[in-house]
Amino acid sequence: MPNRNLSEPAPGNEPDESFGSLLSQFERSRTAKRTDAGREGTVISVSADSVYLDIGFKTEGVLPLSELKEELEAPKPGDKVQVTIKGRDPGGYYELTRAAVARPTDWEGLQKAFVEKATILGRVMGVVKGGLSVDIGVRAFMPASRSGTREAAEMAELVEQEVRCRIIKLDSTDEDVVVDRRIVLEEERLAQTARRYSELREGDMVSGTVRSLTPYGAFIDIGGIDALLHVADISWSRIADPADALEMNQSIEARILKIDVGSRRVSIGMKQLLPIPWESASEKYKAGDRVRATVTRVTDFGAFAEVEPGVEGLIHVSEMSWARKVRRPSDVVKPGHTVEVVVLAIDAGERRMSLGLKQALGDPWARIAEKLQVGCVIEGPVVNVTKFGAFVQVEEGVEGMIHVSDITAEKRIHHPQDVLKIGQPVKALVMELDSEKRRMKLSIRHLVPTSIDEYLAEHNEGDEVSGRVVEISGASAAVEVGEGIQGTCRVRSHAVVDRPSNDQPHSGKPDLSSLGSMLSARWKTGAVAESSRPGELVAGQVRRFRIARLDRSAKQIELEVLP
Repeated sequence: MPNRNLSEPAPGNEPDESFGSLLSQFERSRTAKRTDAGREGTVISVSADSVYLDIGFKTEGVLPLSELKEELEAPKPGDKVQVTIKGRDPGGYYELTRAAVARPTDWEGLQKAFVEKATILGRVMGVVKGGLSVDIGVRAFMPASRSGTREAAEMAELVEQEVRCRIIKLDSTDEDVVVDRRIVLEEERLAQTARRYSELREGDMVSGTVRSLTPYGAFIDIGGIDALLHVADISWSRIADPADALEMNQSIEARILKIDVGSRRVSIGMKQLLPIPWESASEKYKAGDRVRATVTRVTDFGAFAEVEPGVEGLIHVSEMSWARKVRRPSDVVKPGHTVEVVVLAIDAGERRMSLGLKQALGDPWARIAEKLQVGCVIEGPVVNVTKFGAFVQVEEGVEGMIHVSDITAEKRIHHPQDVLKIGQPVKALVMELDSEKRRMKLSIRHLVPTSIDEYLAEHNEGDEVSGRVVEISGASAAVEVGEGIQGTCRVRSHAVVDRPSNDQPHSGKPDLSSLGSMLSARWKTGAVAESSRPGELVAGQVRRFRIARLDRSAKQIELEVLP
């Protein structure tokens, strides 16, 4: 088939008005009736980045505000604007542009558009196998892969719509024409992106829509450009997951923090639109203030707690408990816990705050003197055992120490752990108490009654008792008044007899092996040795004595011999 212009008359067809002339007139009238290269629209409203126009259809058209930036005055409702329809956006609005788009009406015009790779207008006639049928003055084919859509439903929505496309194949002989819409959309998108980048400035406030969420932040569509909103820039509060603060398709406002034109990256922040909390922190918080805080994270050396959004303080491990040395902060607090703390120090310039958990509970040593005194009996668990003794918890934050020598009176021990175990409950006597030095000395040994304690409790000064002279030394004699209990007796020199009694062997000291049986037989009955004479003291002799003085604190007994 020869290549000819559609407006030329067919050979051998030359009546008063040729068929070619009639066809050409029909094409021109159809084109004029169908559409034009431009359309006048009336401004209805103006948003931050778009102008909405009435173009005579049921649905309004949307024109990017950037296409009117060269106008001397900003558009206002009622203004007239010459526009061209590009297509429809996902919201159903007609996409408009001020650029004129060619519409070829003959093969010559199609050939020119093909050679120059010009963008032309076409009307989608219907869905066909493998793509779309498009009227560009002649019937053209648009492959589905070049339609700029991803699903069949989207392709069907293009029917009866005007689209901008480019001729990628033209064979007038076979009337084979193929058009591409996708390449036009990509170029327009790139041009729009480049124009958008040129309009952005660091520090500008922008509006956008959440397009996707990631563990490290969110990507925000700010008018054709994806900007990164890092998780640290969402809020002054610490946020672990962006999904906790943002939702898909949520509209937000943010400030541009950085623009990298080379890599085409834009960083934005939401918290930068809010006051910086630390700027007023020094006025709100003073050392010694008691505040409530939420634990945000726990480390090996302590825990961070937020006293208000954006203001965090450190609770050091040493400030967590009066009672014990905390080795793992996670044993005391967990993320999300609300705790009461005391501000220990604050440096707003460095954005640092030291907090104390144990200080909020009060110093237990400050009031221990009101509760306990020397001589009191306490009960508590053993919390630590060392080589020299054991520590007992008297109450939360207060510990007392039992020296190894004060653990028991029954035997001498070398290793406290042989007698006491961690967690074992014990009773002990308070021997010393120093609140300022945070020191308390305890004793188990002094709490256990002994024979001397029982003897002192049962006797008083002036009582007459039986006793056995154990040893005479100078002007005093050691007298055993009970098993393991001795007193002292002052004697006159003429009342002392150096020789032993008849029932003792002649030696410097008496045989003490029979002390138990002798005392059992004589001292409790008050019997006196027959060999004893009044006023005469002999080692081994059993006599009657009067208690002259009792010193219960020193556990001493002074006696005087009876005639």
